[in-house]
Amino acid sequence: MVRVFFFLLAVLALGIGFSWLADRPGDLVVTFGGYQYEVTLMVAAVAVVAIVAAVMILWWLLKSIWNSPYAVARHFRARRRDRGYQSLSTGIIAAGAGDLSRARQMNRQAAKLISADQEPLIHLLEAQTLLLEGDRAAARKKFEAMLDDPELRPLALHGLYREAEWLGDRAAARHYAAEAVSLAPQLTWAAEATLEEKAEEGDWDAALKLLDAQRAVGQVEKKTANRRRAVLLTAKATSVLEADPLAAKNAALEAHRLEPDFVPAAVTAAKALFRQDDLRRGAKILEAAWKKTAHPEIADAYVHARSGDSTRDRLARARKLASLKQNNPESSLAVARAALDAGEFKLAREEADAAIRQQPREGAYLLRADIEEAETGDQGRVRAWLARAVRAPRDPVWEADGIVSENWKPLSPVTGRLDAFEWREPPERLGQMIEPDLLEPPSETGPERPESITPAIEAQVAETGTPAQDGKAASEGSPRSVVDGDTASERVASEGKDKVAADGQAPATVPEAIRPRPRRGSAESGEQRAVRIPPPPDDPGVKQPEDDDTVAPGRFRLF
Repeated sequence: MVRVFFFLLAVLALGIGFSWLADRPGDLVVTFGGYQYEVTLMVAAVAVVAIVAAVMILWWLLKSIWNSPYAVARHFRARRRDRGYQSLSTGIIAAGAGDLSRARQMNRQAAKLISADQEPLIHLLEAQTLLLEGDRAAARKKFEAMLDDPELRPLALHGLYREAEWLGDRAAARHYAAEAVSLAPQLTWAAEATLEEKAEEGDWDAALKLLDAQRAVGQVEKKTANRRRAVLLTAKATSVLEADPLAAKNAALEAHRLEPDFVPAAVTAAKALFRQDDLRRGAKILEAAWKKTAHPEIADAYVHARSGDSTRDRLARARKLASLKQNNPESSLAVARAALDAGEFKLAREEADAAIRQQPREGAYLLRADIEEAETGDQGRVRAWLARAVRAPRDPVWEADGIVSENWKPLSPVTGRLDAFEWREPPERLGQMIEPDLLEPPSETGPERPESITPAIEAQVAETGTPAQDGKAASEGSPRSVVDGDTASERVASEGKDKVAADGQAPATVPEAIRPRPRRGSAESGEQRAVRIPPPPDDPGVKQPEDDDTVAPGRFRLF
């Protein structure tokens, strides 16, 4: 556009000049070689312009002829380069699509047409082709060779990080991520891996600082950043709750402010406030959280707010909490547990039955069995409730990557992913069903099994130490009550162990539904349950390396 403007400007100037000469007539006389030439001024001007134009054209022709060898060579060189870039582009697309033959062909062609020093993407295409061929060792060596080039170093670190992740070498993967963060803090993948590493090490302050840096440069959205900050602050508060209650309170309150619906933050904040004798504020936090989400951990923290309260006081607190969210199974279970501890068996039985009617679950049936054992000691009725618990839907748990934890954890123990644990129902057991008549109690005449119990359930109960089936189960020994320290599920498990010891055989597997488990609020409730949930059938699981790519020390070059 600029050239066109200047061309038009030059033509306009010439036109104005010739017009000016035409309006002013005159003659030009030139004497040369004894001859005198006389022409008008206009003709002389045209002649001068023509001579200048001819000289310029002649000079251009001579220059073009002189530079023609170089121009021809440059043309072929540019054509070769264009073909090389086209091959490189096609090869990268083929490698991304998984077309091995096409990627290999384009890799060879691009390497012939373009030098690796001229275009660094040649190294990337070669490494991707090696990965498609399955030669991961050669690909890692290629990435390691790329580390020496400052321009290719971030790309090489990313490739090595992905290879370390594929082989399951988390230490090497996080080492490369830390190096990438030091070079380029804006790299999202490196910042994420380093954040998880700091969290796994328990360095919560460093993890929070790194998260703030990510948010400052716009790597994460505000909502995501607030969620992660709440998770990190809750984890920090949990870790220092015993040593520094004040710091735990500040961290947990900030986490609760960022994520009011995050149950672990609310529970941790309330516990920290309870430790500083701020019962009123902690109770308000739990009550507000309970109105949004009826969670058993909220109920447990609320009922056991003061360690010196009597069982009657805890029952009153449970009733108050239940009044905030009526017709809810968790409210009924909270009152039932508190009533059982207080010895109010009638109230406990009514609330447990109400919870079963609203949502029949494994925990409600187990609690019903504990109530039956504490009140009557009738082992037949206790085992009938336990049998129903085996077949009932399982209670929600904290689960992440197939691992079930008794308490919330900030990281997955399998992948190290932050905020991986979710409160949800685990996969159902095979053959599970709900009883048609959920609240029909066993026969009063003896420990008969209800007809709805299948032979498979009978076999499971028998393996755990069922007494003789002659109607004398209640008279074979005095059952231990809840006051003695054993619940019905604990008693079944101990009887199973005694039976195995007497038979001299290998211990039988106790069904998970009737395994002894601590009630919420006990000293043992903080232990993690070593239960692994199998992945769904369509989940391929974690990809394992081939036989020739097994993880071995020193496979990656760390620096």
